[in-house]
This record gives sequence, C-alpha cells and structure tokens, in this order.
Amino acid sequence: MPELPEVETIKRVIEPQIQGRSIENIFIRQPAVIAHPATEEFHSQLIGQIISRMERRGKFLVFLLDSGDRMILHLRMTGCLLLTSADLPEEPHTHLTFQLTGGRQLRYSDTRRFGRFWFLKKGETDTFSGIKKLGKEPFDPEFSSEYLMERLGKRKKSIKECLLEQKVIAGIGNIYSDEILFAARIHPARSASSLTLGEWQRLAAAIPERLSFFIAKNEISAEEYLSSKGKEYRNTPFLQVYGRKGSLCPICGECLQRMVIGGRSSVFCPCCQKL
Repeated sequence: MPELPEVETIKRVIEPQIQGRSIENIFIRQPAVIAHPATEEFHSQLIGQIISRMERRGKFLVFLLDSGDRMILHLRMTGCLLLTSADLPEEPHTHLTFQLTGGRQLRYSDTRRFGRFWFLKKGETDTFSGIKKLGKEPFDPEFSSEYLMERLGKRKKSIKECLLEQKVIAGIGNIYSDEILFAARIHPARSASSLTLGEWQRLAAAIPERLSFFIAKNEISAEEYLSSKGKEYRNTPFLQVYGRKGSLCPICGECLQRMVIGGRSSVFCPCCQKL
C-alpha cells in the first residue's frame, strides 16, 4: 500500500502536469471505484472543471478545482495514477480515465479495486471519505511528544499498532512504522503506556525525520515515473529493517528478527530495540 512518502511522491509528480487543465471527458470502466456521488452525477459534475492544484492529507490525494469543488482519492492497496498521452496503451485494470485539455489523460488503475474516489461540491460536508477523521500530519507544527503522549500514553496496545492508527497520526503504514521504531530504538511490541518521556521524544523526532528522508529518496522525474508505470519508488535500498528479516542490523550487526504484531509483520533489531 502506498504510504505517506509514496502518496507525496505521486502528488509532486502529477500536480505540476495537471494544474490549469480542464476535464473534457471521463471514461468510467469500473463504477465501483466511485464512492460518492452516483456515477452519473460524478461524471456530469466534473466535466468542464479546471484543476487548480492538489493536496495530500495522510494517504489521501485531494484535487482542488477552480469552482471550489474537490475530488478526493484514496489509492488503498494497489491504486496507481498515470498522466499519459491519449495514444499510449492503457495499463491493465485501468478503471477511470480523465480526458484533459492538451490531449493528456489522467488514468487510474487498480489491480485489487479497493481504491475509491469521492466528489464534493463547494461547501459540502465530507461525511464520506473519512479524511475528516485523520489525526495530525507528521509535519504539523503542533505534532510533538506531548501530542503523542496525550493520545497514546495510556494505551496498553503495542506502539507498532498505535503508529498505524490514522486517527492519531496520518499517513504511517507498515513499512515506515518499522523504520521509525528502529530509528527511535523502540521495540515494536512495547505497550505505548510503557514508553518513557525520552522515548516519546525520540519517537516524535523520528517520525517526521524518517518520512522526510524517504520522501527525498523517492524523488523522481515525471518521465521516469511514467516509464516505470508509477510503480518505481527509490526508497528500497535505504530501508534499514523493513523486509530485511535475517539481514544484519546496520547499527550493531545483530541478526534482524521478524514477529507478527496485531496481524502485521514487524522487523526489528533485538539488540538496538530491546523489549
């Protein structure tokens, strides 16, 4: 699943290419990806709209339109956005295509069809997408150890599971929770309530630092993004623990271990992240 750094990469690649373009037509092959409103209204309301800019909120992408209306997208597990010329062959499982001015097409493909679009009129309350329920962004000036302690400090749940709660911190998934906890030297199975003040401070510092680091490593040109069909992210060589069970810890040389916490795989160093 694309997490915050990947969604931010998509936003940075796609936004400059679609700003100021008008939606001339929409080809809907899989109506199920449109969650709100009904397919016909989604189509009719968006035709002729001009895309002003894009925003990212957690793992959501928001398309802001000149009219004040907005379209929201969550990619879920396998969603992918590509901006292409109209004559480029479509990727398999392309469910939605926006025909834009200038002969360009914004195409949405999704192998597992879990991703969803929402369209909301100017001033319409969003009770549909769940974006309003998200917690603080990791780069919010008010994001701090005090905020984490207030929201999580009394929880008996593992800190790994807590980091995945989008209602507390927006955008962290399984990959970066492992990387963040390794950087903060905190065992993923520790209960949140067991963390000390110093550990909360390390965690609050590691979250934005690690996410910023991987956003920077993911940087890719529009041409490279298109040629990789939107599936190439450049952070893999820089992952220190995620997916590296059995490898040696880059800090102490101990063998990295894997365990399942809350149904999710977690890789950690038993030496640097003592339980």
